[in-house]
Amino acid sequence: MGAISVLIGVLIIVVVGAICFWAIDKFSPEKRLSNLLKLLVVLVCLGAIVQRLLTLTY
Repeated sequence: MGAISVLIGVLIIVVVGAICFWAIDKFSPEKRLSNLLKLLVVLVCLGAIVQRLLTLTY
């Protein structure tokens, strides 16, 4: 049951990250700012996924 919960959590994080990518592409006026925001989204999503995976092991 715990693995399914973690999988659903990871999928939610990926979907939210994809929505953020779309919003950044649509509304960011500068390419450089857009790239920095996308990098921030990737790092936050990876951190959240790692946190979810670590809670699975405990």
